[in-house]
Amino acid sequence: MKAIKLAEPWSVSCVELEKPTPKPGEALIRVITAGICGSDIGAFRGTNGLVSYPRVIGHELAGIVESIPENNKNGIKVGDRVVVDPYLYCGHCYPCSIGRTNCCTDLKVLGVHVDGGMAEYYCHPADMLIKIPDGMTWEQAAMAEPLTISLHGIHRGGLKAGEYCAIIGAGPIGLVAGMVAQAYGAHAILLDLVQERLDFAKSLGIEHVINSGKEDAVQRVAEITGGMMAQQVMECSGANPAVRSTLDLVSNAGRITLTGWPKKETSLPTDVITKKEVDIRGARTSAGEFEEALDLIFTKKVDMMKILTKTVSMDEAPDTIIDIEKNPGSYMKVVVRVGEE
Repeated sequence: MKAIKLAEPWSVSCVELEKPTPKPGEALIRVITAGICGSDIGAFRGTNGLVSYPRVIGHELAGIVESIPENNKNGIKVGDRVVVDPYLYCGHCYPCSIGRTNCCTDLKVLGVHVDGGMAEYYCHPADMLIKIPDGMTWEQAAMAEPLTISLHGIHRGGLKAGEYCAIIGAGPIGLVAGMVAQAYGAHAILLDLVQERLDFAKSLGIEHVINSGKEDAVQRVAEITGGMMAQQVMECSGANPAVRSTLDLVSNAGRITLTGWPKKETSLPTDVITKKEVDIRGARTSAGEFEEALDLIFTKKVDMMKILTKTVSMDEAPDTIIDIEKNPGSYMKVVVRVGEE
């Protein structure tokens, strides 16, 4: 079978591997579509310290079940169209015991710690598959996983209708977070340094955009919110100055969710945290959010197809990954068509 594999950083190719055999408790999936994620590009660059090599990439997966144990918890059957929850957890540690499986002390992410599923076939725990709604396209299904990341950040901040949500970083996660915020009845304020991304955000219907390189972001958020500032600030860029700025943009008694991954430590004024009594919450991956993500996509409350740059074949995937690394501004989301239904 074909698979997209990193031999080492800067070395990606479409290779031939043996078709996998499911272990007890696993399903065999014929993969139809797989999204290319920013973490895949980080793995290609060698800048993601969690990735080991060689590594088959891919964790944004949709496909058809070829075999599955009958007693799986979601009632999935052979022939069902499914997406894959790619966050493998132990089920025994403290975070797992309280349902926060994304914080598992032994978390393993497909394409990072273990081989991913950008391959014609993939074996995965049978209880970690979610059925796709009838009528959903394969491209839509492949974009459920990135939507869960944005959803999880919004959920961690407890966003409510009518509130203001300032989102830093107009990449795929930030853009989708803005669409989610508005689907929740909140007001999205998207900040970025790149005007082209902000223009794209406006074309998606994002209510407010701020070019933080050309405008006084704190002043603009104050104007938009009538001086209250944003009840939730979601940091999606991972830039240290952006992380620091969250404390200036958040309201008193507000919430900050940190989704981006800074390369180095950020110094924060703890007196501001105390003065404003701010809640600061990490937001890593997702936990139990695939069903909602699929519903939001299917009902077009969040139209993920608006951020799809293009669909490519398996043979085109390596060159596409190389080009995304060279020209990141030319891409939002790319889906690889792995197989046919």
